[in-house]
Amino acid sequence: MSFVDTLRQWDNAVTCVDRQDLTEALAIFLAIQEPNSKIYFDIGCLHLLNNDLDAAEKAFDCSIGKDEHLAVAFFQRGMTFYRKYEESLADFQHAFRTLRGNQLIDYKALGLRYKLFACEVLLNVALCEAHLGKWEKAHENLVKALDYKIDTKLNIIDRALDSALKQKLFKPVEFPSKVLFKPNRHYVAELEKKDYLGKAKVVASVVPQDAFSGFAPLQPQVEESPTYPKEREVLRALEGQPHTVLYEFVPETSDELAVVPGNIVFVLQKGADNWASVVFNERRGLVPYNYLERLEISLASKQNEVRNVLDEQSTNNLCIVKVCFTFNFAVSVPPGCTYAILVEKICKKLNLPSTSITLSLTSEATEESIITPSTEMEGVWRRATGLRITLWCNTKEVSECQTDGNPKSETHYFVALHSYESSSPEDLNFHQGETVTFLSRVNQEWLEGECNGKTGIFPASFVEELPVDGRTMK
Repeated sequence: MSFVDTLRQWDNAVTCVDRQDLTEALAIFLAIQEPNSKIYFDIGCLHLLNNDLDAAEKAFDCSIGKDEHLAVAFFQRGMTFYRKYEESLADFQHAFRTLRGNQLIDYKALGLRYKLFACEVLLNVALCEAHLGKWEKAHENLVKALDYKIDTKLNIIDRALDSALKQKLFKPVEFPSKVLFKPNRHYVAELEKKDYLGKAKVVASVVPQDAFSGFAPLQPQVEESPTYPKEREVLRALEGQPHTVLYEFVPETSDELAVVPGNIVFVLQKGADNWASVVFNERRGLVPYNYLERLEISLASKQNEVRNVLDEQSTNNLCIVKVCFTFNFAVSVPPGCTYAILVEKICKKLNLPSTSITLSLTSEATEESIITPSTEMEGVWRRATGLRITLWCNTKEVSECQTDGNPKSETHYFVALHSYESSSPEDLNFHQGETVTFLSRVNQEWLEGECNGKTGIFPASFVEELPVDGRTMK
């Protein structure tokens, strides 16, 4: 069987598992003639789901035979041998040795969304020792597991230690069901047939006298040349079908793409496994298709967009105002415009009422720098250089605190509704129920805060504000 056929059957089997059709998935896996170690591992997991321990043991034996460094295969075979404590103990110990002193192995680069933690392997080693009556060794392995623990796994190690001191058995750490190795998404995308040459097109001339045949190019297809200059083309063909993102998606592999609600992505290809290959901000990646909603763009809306672009390009005499808020942005206003026009432009950009913001000429809102309706705007516009000026914008609460001689700052707190694990260095980790101190608002979807002595950003939908004196921050 060729590599392409193996890859196609592997992908079909994993798709069946996603559809909860385990019988069909196992039949497809068993039809693969030369399975690799990952496929044998998947076969063993499906046999475990069917409680066929003998078949699962043989599959994990073949997986280890293909790759003797696959620690997760030793771990799974140890769970298969769980009632045979000596054999299970040997497999767990081999899995720990394969970790080579590391705290964990993350298999997502190999197509398995699972992290094998050394402390969890040692916990299972200690449990086997306890079943064999070797409580001292069990206690030693649990103490050793503390050296490999991470914060999220500390509770299960502590509970196991308490049980071992009382010589009571504790629960083992099990591999999650229906988590399988999946083939590389880039390889799967290449399985579809592609027509690189395209279909032939019949080209005919509309000029009656154009009877020439040969290698020269066709004659112009109009009888008279236009007397007006051709408008510049501002529309370009966009590749893919536009879709709106409905839910936030945090990537777990390098093949996937991070998106948040409201983003517009272009779907290039939709696979049978409900994953879509999309383009967003000139980057390609995979996103679950059920996170997207098709966006219908009419010709009239496109023409309006073109008209707006042409209008903006034709107004070259506007003044560019750079506004420093919690984020920076720019608006265009006529030079020397009134305070009302300037504030209206900025408030429309921020989607805030005009009474809720204060403008200033400097970063510190002092009495001399604040711009009010009574300010002489001629003095403001004289500060512009080359039709460009920078202003600072604050909300009313912030500006009042800055202008008061004895400011009283309010600290806002949030309670975590869900646990959040960071996907990038600037994110903030927290667990459900923890309190997060609010620092600033990045945008409508993201906040900046502090928790457990660390600072970072996090999704606003993961937390709920705690009221301060019966009031909340909006």
